[in-house]
Amino acid sequence: MASKSLYFGYGSNLWKQQMSARCPENKYLGIARLVDWRWIINERGYANVIPSEGDEVWALLYELSQSDEKNLDRYEGVPVDYVKQNLQVEYYGHGEENKKIVEALVYVDVERVTGGWPPQTEYIHRMNCGIADALAQGISQTYISKYLRQSIPETKEE
Repeated sequence: MASKSLYFGYGSNLWKQQMSARCPENKYLGIARLVDWRWIINERGYANVIPSEGDEVWALLYELSQSDEKNLDRYEGVPVDYVKQNLQVEYYGHGEENKKIVEALVYVDVERVTGGWPPQTEYIHRMNCGIADALAQGISQTYISKYLRQSIPETKEE
């Protein structure tokens, strides 16, 4: 049996439809949190996470086949745009009382680590679709407002 990996999707891969298109064998598992990291838009105009004490990043957690992971590597520009790190995240299966610590793949841009850049125009729509899915899956509006909405404007069509 081929090995599976857990993937922490924190940017436009919050959008479940995009993940299904990129990784057709993926299995959505639930929401997860990366403690002491911060969500940013870096100079490339895409989401990144950086270590930041006291901050947090929420994401959708997916199980990926080896084939899906290879597809995702290509979409994410590994190893030029992002590198894969295995990090411990808090996984919430069905509510906070079920929290587990698991190791997940987190795609991190280790070269471009300053935030505050404007997002790529095409990225705004994908992020808004992802934000809608994140909220529907239980990621809090407080988190979305504090981190994602600082960089991603709401658009009328969403």
